[in-house]
Amino acid sequence: MRAKFYELYSGLVRLHVLYHASREPVFGFGMIEELNRHGYKLGPGTMYPLLHGMEKKGWLKSSQDKVNGRPRRVYMATRTGRQALKAGQERVRELFAELTKDES
Repeated sequence: MRAKFYELYSGLVRLHVLYHASREPVFGFGMIEELNRHGYKLGPGTMYPLLHGMEKKGWLKSSQDKVNGRPRRVYMATRTGRQALKAGQERVRELFAELTKDES
């Protein structure tokens, strides 16, 4: 993701995180890799504050996990996070319909 368009896409990144965190535990580097596959170029300096902020808002809940004997913080969507995801999905569908209306 190009820095000059970050503000435009930052909500989409959060929806992406909520989508994955509502299905399985996610972790920072794993989400960086997932988002990279979709063309978003985020680094740890962006991803970890984003995850912490989403947790402060009550959208995610974190816990400590062990992977190969090393601690890893994982995140799951809360009920509020799943509600936010559902609302976001509705808004994205509405926007997508509007943005693509004249492309027929």
